[in-house]
Amino acid sequence: MSQKFVVAAPSSARNSALIAAGILLSRLLGLARQKLIAHFLGAGFVADAFNGAFKITNTLQNFFGEGVLSASFIPVYAKTLHDADNEEADRIAGATAALLALVTSVLVILGILAAPVVVTLFVGGFKGETRELAIRLTRILFPGAGAFVMSAWCLGILNSHRRFFLSYAAPVFWNLVMIAALALYGPRRGEIDLAIVLGWASVLGAVLQMSVQMPAVLGLLGQFRPRLDFGYAPVREIVRNFLPAFVSRGVVQISTLVDMQIASFIADKGIVTLLSNATTIYMLPVSLFAMTVSAAELPEMSRDSGSDAAAFERLRARLDAALPRVAFFVIPSAVALLVLGQAITGVLLQGGKFTEIMTFRTWMILAGSSVGLLASALGRLYSSTFYALRDTRTPLWFAIVRVCLTAVLGYLFAFPLPRLLGLPAWTGAAGLTASAGIAGWTEFYLLRRAITERIGRTGLPPSALAKLWGASLASGAVGYGVMHLLIAWPHVIRGVASLGAFASVYGLLTLALGIPEARGMVPRVMRR
Repeated sequence: MSQKFVVAAPSSARNSALIAAGILLSRLLGLARQKLIAHFLGAGFVADAFNGAFKITNTLQNFFGEGVLSASFIPVYAKTLHDADNEEADRIAGATAALLALVTSVLVILGILAAPVVVTLFVGGFKGETRELAIRLTRILFPGAGAFVMSAWCLGILNSHRRFFLSYAAPVFWNLVMIAALALYGPRRGEIDLAIVLGWASVLGAVLQMSVQMPAVLGLLGQFRPRLDFGYAPVREIVRNFLPAFVSRGVVQISTLVDMQIASFIADKGIVTLLSNATTIYMLPVSLFAMTVSAAELPEMSRDSGSDAAAFERLRARLDAALPRVAFFVIPSAVALLVLGQAITGVLLQGGKFTEIMTFRTWMILAGSSVGLLASALGRLYSSTFYALRDTRTPLWFAIVRVCLTAVLGYLFAFPLPRLLGLPAWTGAAGLTASAGIAGWTEFYLLRRAITERIGRTGLPPSALAKLWGASLASGAVGYGVMHLLIAWPHVIRGVASLGAFASVYGLLTLALGIPEARGMVPRVMRR
C-alpha cells in the first residue's frame, strides 16, 4: 500500500532563516572567490573575457535553473506531496529530471560547438585576444552550466520537502574549488593560464555542488526512475507552466545579457568585469533577503493555494507578512550601496591588480543598481504568489515589458546621455544599472496591480516605508561621516568602521521606532 507523505509545517520565518544561513555561507565564500579573482586578474582584457564567458554560460543555469523550476515544478510537486502518495511524487520527480537532463545536454553540446556565434551574440564588443579567450572559456564552462541546472532540480526536491539549508549551502563546494584553484595557481600562473584553470575549476565545482545534494535527494525519493513521461497529467502541467516561466525567466536574463552586450561596446576596457563585480555585490541583499523569503514562502503558498475567498485571504496574509521582512533589510541595503558603495567595494575587492580607481568606478555602478533594488526584491515575492496560483503567464508579460525598457533605456543611458552631459565613457555602465532599476520599478508596479486585482489589496503601509527609509538615510549619513573622518586610515579599516556604524545606527533607530522586524530580532540574538 502506498504511504502518504507527512511533513511537519515549520514556520516560513524558520525556513527563511535556514535558507538565509545557507545563502550567507555560500555568498561569503563567493565574495572571497571574487576578491581573489579581482586580486589576480584586476579588470583587464583577461578578466573581461572570463566574466563575459561565465555570464554567457550562466544564462543556461538561469534559464532552466532555480527560478524556472520554482515557478513550474515546485507548485505541482509540493501540492502532490501534500495531497497524494509518494509513488506519484516520485514519478513526477523522475520525469522532470529526465526532461531536464535531455534538454540541457543538447544545449550544452550546441553551446560548445557554436561558442563563436554565442560570444558574438552576447558580448559582440569583444575583439581580438579578448574575443578568442572568451570563446575558449565559453567552451570550457558550458558543461558546468548543465551541472548547475541539475543541481537546481535537487534544490526543487529538497525545498518541497522543507529541507532548505543543504540546497542553498551546496554552492559552498563550488566556491571552495574555485578558491583552492586561485590560492594554488594564482601566484604562479599568468593571467590567461589562470583564467583557463579557473574555467575547469568552475566545472569541477559545479559537479561537486550537484553531487553533495544527491544522497539527500535520493533518500527522499523512495523509487527514483528518471524517464520521459509526457503522458502523465502532472508532468504535462509542469511542461505547460515551464514554457511561460522559461520565457519569463529568459527575458529577465536577456535583460542582463543586453546590459553585458552594451557594456562590451563601452570604450574603456574592464567595464564588463566591473559590471560583473557590481552585480555580485548587488545580488547579495537580493539573495539573502528576497530570495530567502520567496523561496520559503512558495511551497507554503502552493499548499494553501486555491480559487476561493478563503484561499485568497491566506495568500494575502502570507504576502503581507513577507513584504516587511524583505523591506526591513533591502531598504538599508539600497541606501548603503548608494552612500557607502565605495567602502563596500574597497573592503570586498580592492587590492592586488584591483586598484582604487576600479573601486570608485564599481561604486558608481552600484549607485545605479541601488535605484531598482527594492523593486527587484519585492517583485520576487509578487511573482512567487502568481507561481503559487499556477499562473506563470502574467509575470511573463510584465517581464517582457521590463526587458524592452531595459534595452531602450540602457542604450540611451550608456551612450547618448554620457556624451550629452560631457561625462567619461565608463559612466555609461552606471547608466546601464540605473536604467535597469527604472525598468524594475515598472515591472514591480505591474505585478502589484495585477496581484491586487487577483486576490485583493496588499502591500506595505506607507508609515512603515517612511520609517524604514528615514532610519536608513539617517544611518547612511552617519556611515558616510565616519568614512570621511577616517580618511587617512587604511581602506579596509575605514570601510569596516563606516559599515559598522551604519548597521548599528540602523538597528537602534528601527528599535526606537518600534519596527516589528527589529524588535523580533532582539530575542533571537539574545538566545544565540
